[in-house]
Amino acid sequence: MRIYLPSTFTGLAALLDDGHIGGAPLRAYAVTPHLSGGDRPADDEELEYEALRGAARASVRLLAADPAAPRRRAVVAAEISEAAVAAAPEADDPAAVTVAGTVPLKRVAALHVDAPEAADAIAAAAADPAAGHDDDHELLWYAVQELPDLLGRR
Repeated sequence: MRIYLPSTFTGLAALLDDGHIGGAPLRAYAVTPHLSGGDRPADDEELEYEALRGAARASVRLLAADPAAPRRRAVVAAEISEAAVAAAPEADDPAAVTVAGTVPLKRVAALHVDAPEAADAIAAAAADPAAGHDDDHELLWYAVQELPDLLGRR
């Protein structure tokens, strides 16, 4: 099952250093029955995009709590067993789920990160995450192998 884990550059550095994302239960986002509307046919790509957007909104809240992190959203896309995923209690987002255990780096499929040009807009959003924001910036896709370069470690 594909999940989207909200993160920050601080979290991406920890992923690279530790080889996993920990802190169970983890809040993540995925295509859930609640998101897809049950019986209603839906486009899988649109549903995946909505789950990604949920994780991007959560990344803004993580940035608000980590003033030292660069003002760029980060989302980690991973493939994990469906058995490790459960509905998030009291979730405010239909794509929200919880993940039991850790997510190893080898299960990460891709990274989605803001371009540097988005930093000012994301800084403004992180200053007041409860207000929401119109996001004119799409997250860029990165291969897992690009993580060291993304963090400036090569």
